[in-house]
Amino acid sequence: MTSIGASSGMVDWNLAVATATRLVRPGPEVSRDEARAVVAELRRHAKASEEHVRGFTRMATDAEHDTPVLVVDRPGWVRANVAGFREILRPLLEKMEQRRGSGTGGALMGAVGGKVTGVELGMLLSFLSSRVLGQYETFAPATRELPAGANGGGRLLLVAPNIVHVERELDVDPHDFRLWVCLHEETHRTQFTAVPWLRDHLEGEIQAFLAETDVDPMTILERVREAAQSLAGGRPEGEEEDGGRSLVELVQTPAQREVLGRLTAVMSLLEGHADFVMDGVGPSVVPSVGEIREKFQQRRAKGASRLDLALRKLLGLDAKLRQYRDGERFVRAVVDEIGVDGFNKVWTSPNTLPTKAEIAAPADWVARVHRTTPEA
Repeated sequence: MTSIGASSGMVDWNLAVATATRLVRPGPEVSRDEARAVVAELRRHAKASEEHVRGFTRMATDAEHDTPVLVVDRPGWVRANVAGFREILRPLLEKMEQRRGSGTGGALMGAVGGKVTGVELGMLLSFLSSRVLGQYETFAPATRELPAGANGGGRLLLVAPNIVHVERELDVDPHDFRLWVCLHEETHRTQFTAVPWLRDHLEGEIQAFLAETDVDPMTILERVREAAQSLAGGRPEGEEEDGGRSLVELVQTPAQREVLGRLTAVMSLLEGHADFVMDGVGPSVVPSVGEIREKFQQRRAKGASRLDLALRKLLGLDAKLRQYRDGERFVRAVVDEIGVDGFNKVWTSPNTLPTKAEIAAPADWVARVHRTTPEA
């Protein structure tokens, strides 16, 4: 079995995987034959979704930038995400290591050690592993167990037990629901395989954000601990339901806020585009799409327990829900005004991506990108 890699002094990655795997909730009860059938159907739907999505979006991909589709269980999702986190956070952790011995915070972090952080990260991952239906993992390096794209990684994960759990919870047609999920996730895969510069652009923005961090190891550890306490049902006394800051808001300088604004705009675009495509393709290939969409939207809006709400706030998941809504409104407004081909100008270069302000004002993006192009 291939290890995630040598454990950093700041985070014991292997312990994070072991902790999450040990704590992960069991999936829905299915027979061995049913499990095989679900996996086989998800693979068929993922393949079929390629043609549906690429035909609707008019986005062309080529074999050189192709990435694999993997149907995984909850522990498989954990291992894949730890590998991705370790890769993208490497520069920040190296920076933290350099400061480890200087100052009270660094010394205390050194005393606490990476094992505590690994355990607490594992607790968070175990929580999230039961909630994700699918995910395009942009920065994942290939491992023996989890292949990825040849050019810088990338893979699509479909979490089979979670899909089965939600389709039962919503009481919808399972075959329609599985295809509906695949349409959304395949759109993300198409975005990155048809627009090769997008991955490097996103990675550059994330690294710019991390590079601006005035690293305070104890503050980061405290945020992770707050999330772990929420998982255990404990909250700091007197903290309000909507109190506290998300992990994303943890260490923001003015320069970071600028980068985060650009990242928020891109993520809103990607998520909203996936929802738009899913709804556009759905009626022609998913007979019960209306019922599925309505029930799923109610599930999103309703959320779950107080614990879920606290963790959503801390992890920034409430912002992700806003990205779906804001991004879809942007895409729909642009397509209504200038059509799919006009919208696809968004994929030309980083300069044609919408700003955060333009996500809220699609006409401004149309004016900037389309009406100023001849003068460029």
